[in-house]
Amino acid sequence: MTKVDARGYACPQPVIMTKKALEKNGAPVTVLVDDNAPLENVTRYATNAGFKVSHKDLGGGEFEISIK
Repeated sequence: MTKVDARGYACPQPVIMTKKALEKNGAPVTVLVDDNAPLENVTRYATNAGFKVSHKDLGGGEFEISIK
């Protein structure tokens, strides 16, 4: 499983990082983000690309997005 740490990055960087990881390694990919905007944008991108997406609230404003 590939892990992308996109914490601290503003959009669209987390989406670009996720897209590159999926193109290079395929699913599954786990993405860490620390804001609602990247959470929504990465989720929207992966869903529109045909992947199954779920996320977990890690607390402190951080989220773990699972893309399969």
